[in-house]
Amino acid sequence: MKKSRLLSFLLTAALLAGLLAGFASAAEAESGGSQILASMHVDAKAAILVDPNTDEILYEQNAHDKMYPASITKVMTCLLTLEAVDRGELSLEQVVTASDNLHAGIGEGASTADIKAGEQLRIIDLLYAALIPSANEACNVMAEAVSGSVEDFVALMNQRAAELGMEDTHFANTHGYHNDDHYTTAYDIYLMCKQAMKNETFRTIVSSLNYTMPATNMHPEERIVRSTNALISNFRVAGYLYQYATGIKTGHTNESGYCLAASASKDGRDLISVVMGCEREPGTTGSEGFIYFDETIRLFDWGFDNFSTQTILDDTKMDVGEVAVTLSKGVNSVALRPEGELTALLPNDVSPEDFTFETTIPAQTVEAPIEEGQQLGTIRALYNGQEYGTLPLVANVSVELDPWLYRLDRIQKFFDQLWVKVLLVVILVVIVVLILRQLFFRPRRGRRGGYSYGGRSSRYTGSRRRR
Repeated sequence: MKKSRLLSFLLTAALLAGLLAGFASAAEAESGGSQILASMHVDAKAAILVDPNTDEILYEQNAHDKMYPASITKVMTCLLTLEAVDRGELSLEQVVTASDNLHAGIGEGASTADIKAGEQLRIIDLLYAALIPSANEACNVMAEAVSGSVEDFVALMNQRAAELGMEDTHFANTHGYHNDDHYTTAYDIYLMCKQAMKNETFRTIVSSLNYTMPATNMHPEERIVRSTNALISNFRVAGYLYQYATGIKTGHTNESGYCLAASASKDGRDLISVVMGCEREPGTTGSEGFIYFDETIRLFDWGFDNFSTQTILDDTKMDVGEVAVTLSKGVNSVALRPEGELTALLPNDVSPEDFTFETTIPAQTVEAPIEEGQQLGTIRALYNGQEYGTLPLVANVSVELDPWLYRLDRIQKFFDQLWVKVLLVVILVVIVVLILRQLFFRPRRGRRGGYSYGGRSSRYTGSRRRR
């Protein structure tokens, strides 16, 4: 009995091990053989990690699925406001007045900086209010300052999204308070944040722990606003500070879950991550259980620790093919080589030897002369079905033209032309006609070498001269 139980246990264990091995093999196959890629999964409905300097995606998970962005929306609102400043339509020190419409589209319990109708604030104060404590009403005030109305500004938001390539995004308000028609994707948020992080003022704001808003006509005392990003500040939520964090924006509604677009820089490398649809760990209180901060930190560490820039292809690779050459002196072909260098941010367990290369050579035969470095094709690098870039294929050496072969080829090409062939046929026909005419239609000779003429034969009737 004991032996039977032991045998059953061993068989069950072996079966489970086989299943787990199968799952691991499938995951590894999906990631192209990289254990580093196969090992990563983010506890979120959607996620992405990208190098903004090269647009190389290190990790993506449902990155093009429709999601609700919540307050990450404010990145677009502030980007458009800063672009209006850059165009000279506004200035950071310009004072604007909040209208009675400042709470448009904002429901109960929304984050606020306690801005009141009729309050006069500078543009720079509104930017900090929107990005640091995530004040919803500040977005509507900026919208009216830029476009004259919230409605026109929302149209501008969608126009700018299209310009940035945010193909799966539609904005319905300026702040991200839930609306079923207000959606985006993790990838689109990356595109938006990448553009916003190019602005120095934006970078300064989103990396700030807090900001002091000066007194206004409605607030006689200063207001200190503090960041909602626990990677930057532990004022609201403690225990998630990340020393390499440089921004960007949090978001949360019941419908969106917890969302975070974040940026970090380490050892000269920049990364942008987006996690969306995260839940809070059940049963936690206080600062505990905010998975979206934990997962963002884990994504950043994984990206910084497990990836490096490698050279995939350069001009040292010579086994890329050759092209046949005509009209040349002494050679029948020319070898090709890639021109330039192709690099990529790769998992450390992937090497250039794991790549495949596809060449495109439009003409299999070319005429001399050929200059060294002359482009004759292209070569592209592929890994796991993904293209990592393309380089020109150029002639490795110069090939000299043979003048005699060139002249013969020009003569042959001249006579190969249709009009020349037609002309030659016409000339030949004319010659034949002339010959035939000469043979068959020439005048007939008379007797004794004289000529006979048509009609009756004539006789000589003159008198014979006597001697």
